Amino acid sequence: MTRRLGWFLAGGLLVALLLAGVVSGFASSSPDGLDATAREGCTFNAAGEITGGSCMLQQEQKHQLEESPLAGYSIRGLGDGRLSTGLSGVLGVLATFALGGGVFWLARRRTPEKV
Repeated sequence: MTRRLGWFLAGGLLVALLLAGVVSGFASSSPDGLDATAREGCTFNAAGEITGGSCMLQQEQKHQLEESPLAGYSIRGLGDGRLSTGLSGVLGVLATFALGGGVFWLARRRTPEKV
C-alpha cells in the first residue's frame, strides 16, 4: 500500500469516526421521511400511541433483532443517550471498515486465472 493511500484511508476513517461518535449525538429525534410517511393518516396521543385513523404504522411488527445489544442506534445498558448513540456509531464504523477492508484485501490477493 502506498503511503498516500494509507494517509487517505486513515483520514477517511478518522472523519467517519468523528461523524459517528460526535455529530450523531446531535441528530434530530423527530421522525425521518419514512417514519413520517408511515405515520400519515393516524392520530397520536402524547405518549406517541395511535388513537385513530389509518396509516402504515399500524402494520408495524416487532423486529427480530430488537433485543440485540446495538438495537435502536444505541448500546443497551448505557444511561447517557448521546454516549450510547456515539459509541454504537463508532462500533458500526469500525465493523464496516473492517469488513470492507477484509473483502478488498481478499479480492486484491486473488491472482487472475490464465486462459
